[in-house]
Amino acid sequence: MKLENAARQLEALGNPTRLAIYRDLIGVGPRGSSVGEIRNKLEIPASTLSHHIARLVQAGLISQERDSRTLYCKADFLNMDDLMKFLVENCCAEDSCINVSD
Repeated sequence: MKLENAARQLEALGNPTRLAIYRDLIGVGPRGSSVGEIRNKLEIPASTLSHHIARLVQAGLISQERDSRTLYCKADFLNMDDLMKFLVENCCAEDSCINVSD
């Protein structure tokens, strides 16, 4: 993963509402949730929700699929894994790891 891509994804997740949406979609797994389900669960106004979902889609963190009149959002688990790997790939590369429980 390129630094610019990771930065774009982390920037998108830097908003509390978008982070809540993303965590919710991670929690429901590959089946995803309808926009209405997300709105009801997180109590987000529809206009605000669509803006935040668009940002997550642009960052490549979620995808959307339409089934008839219902729009479903799904977390992109491959991109999530790539971002997590990017964040830890240099862990302790220059020094020994510190045990955080000490």
